[in-house]
Amino acid sequence: MRTALLAIFVLCFSPTLQADVAKTKLSVKVLTPSGKPLDRASVIIRFVSGRDKMKLYSKIRTQWETKTNQEGLVQIPQIPQGKIQIQVIASGYQTFGHIFDVEEEEKTLEIKMNAPQAQYSAH
Repeated sequence: MRTALLAIFVLCFSPTLQADVAKTKLSVKVLTPSGKPLDRASVIIRFVSGRDKMKLYSKIRTQWETKTNQEGLVQIPQIPQGKIQIQVIASGYQTFGHIFDVEEEEKTLEIKMNAPQAQYSAH
């Protein structure tokens, strides 16, 4: 009986609780050093922490792994607002990683990749 009541509570009130979590529609545009769109770059987005003391429920997705399209663009429909970590990996470029604060309903982040630095050995 207790389990049934808990299940009914979760089913009835879970969407309401999740609706209270402020979300952002996020776009990430990845560019080459010359400003051209970078196609097929791997983009990893992770939610780090919320701007409010909120609880994340299991149905709220907090991590995405995808690739940019021909326009160098990735669009994530809903992510909780707060601190997010973005990592971009593309062949022939330095790996990019940074934590951003996202507090708007819609946000577009432009990331300009850097050419790889020369490597050398001390021996």
